[in-house]
Amino acid sequence: MRKLILQQIAASEAQREALEAEGLLVEDLEGPDRRYFSAVDEEGRTVGYSGLEHCDEKNALLRSVVILPGFRSQGLGRQLVELTLAEVHPSADVYLATTSAADFFESIGFALIRRDAAPKAILSTRQLSGLCPASAKIMKLSRPQT
Repeated sequence: MRKLILQQIAASEAQREALEAEGLLVEDLEGPDRRYFSAVDEEGRTVGYSGLEHCDEKNALLRSVVILPGFRSQGLGRQLVELTLAEVHPSADVYLATTSAADFFESIGFALIRRDAAPKAILSTRQLSGLCPASAKIMKLSRPQT
């Protein structure tokens, strides 16, 4: 399996195009509380993108995760998510919203939660307060107690 390097980037047109191609949200890419990353392999090729939205000191939203078509089915999505999660303070709770990848995220350690169980900081994000369809599943990362 390729080893990925995570590089922090500004929101970019290439990232926007990759997300749009997969039907993922791009309307709220800009914002001071967001950090985006490109995943680069050993040969310097960008294989995917991910992002984090820091909602408050205790909660973050994993967002904008995509592996480019030529690099799929190689375990790179899992690696990209794990590298991205390493950018979040260990005491923070991490959430996400998905309409199509719940099984994938469950395999990484996220669990489905009821919408009303999510903290206000997560529910007030543009993604969850209006951009995501009501059918989107909300998931929370289950971390071992330290």
